[in-house]
Amino acid sequence: MTNARTDGRHHDEARPVEIQTDFMPNADGSALIKVGETQVICTATVNPFVPPWMRGQGRGWVSAEYGMLPSSTSERIDRRRAATSGRTKEIERLIGRSLRAVTDMEMLGERTVTVDCDVLRADGGTRTAAITGGFVALALALQQISGRTTVRNSPLTNTVSAISVGVVDGDPMIDLDYQEDSRAEVDMNVVMTGHGDFVELQGTAEGIPFTNSQLDEMLELARLGCGAMMEAQQLALQGARR
Repeated sequence: MTNARTDGRHHDEARPVEIQTDFMPNADGSALIKVGETQVICTATVNPFVPPWMRGQGRGWVSAEYGMLPSSTSERIDRRRAATSGRTKEIERLIGRSLRAVTDMEMLGERTVTVDCDVLRADGGTRTAAITGGFVALALALQQISGRTTVRNSPLTNTVSAISVGVVDGDPMIDLDYQEDSRAEVDMNVVMTGHGDFVELQGTAEGIPFTNSQLDEMLELARLGCGAMMEAQQLALQGARR
């Protein structure tokens, strides 16, 4: 297996991760996550209502919105077209599912938490960075309401984070940047809880099918990567000004 990658990392080495909390002071919870050159602002807003189809059930809801700012890539992205694209909707659903998987909706009560993820700079792994940073924003928002409403304990049941893995030039590797992702034979996004359980696997072969042994190796790499993301989350939350 070759060790050299576009930025000199080893196949099992994730990019540096930095999470800055309270990045947007007007939000109930916010975080700026940097994974290598990828940067995503995540904000969480709590509202005292739920969608119409959930009213009267005593349960809450967590949803997500995702967008790439016009200059987040080398070519300008049109705001209106990006907001309505199938890719955007699919990523929003992924982020929402991931965050709901670790939230007790009954403990949340009839509230909606909206987590907005806006990509400042895209260099691969924007959706996984959005999930990882979005969890931090959600956790901070829930800390806020636990201090000023009837919610006494956090509705969070676990942590959740995500990372990309793939096969490039025949080698399974972790945390693909844009150059690697654009030529990968296999591209997979893995979402995991802090207990090591899978929330979602999104894997696709781009022309060359992947083997069972490659899948096992990618999942093992994902465990390592999600562990690193969880450590960054914990550091960010411990250092948050609350």
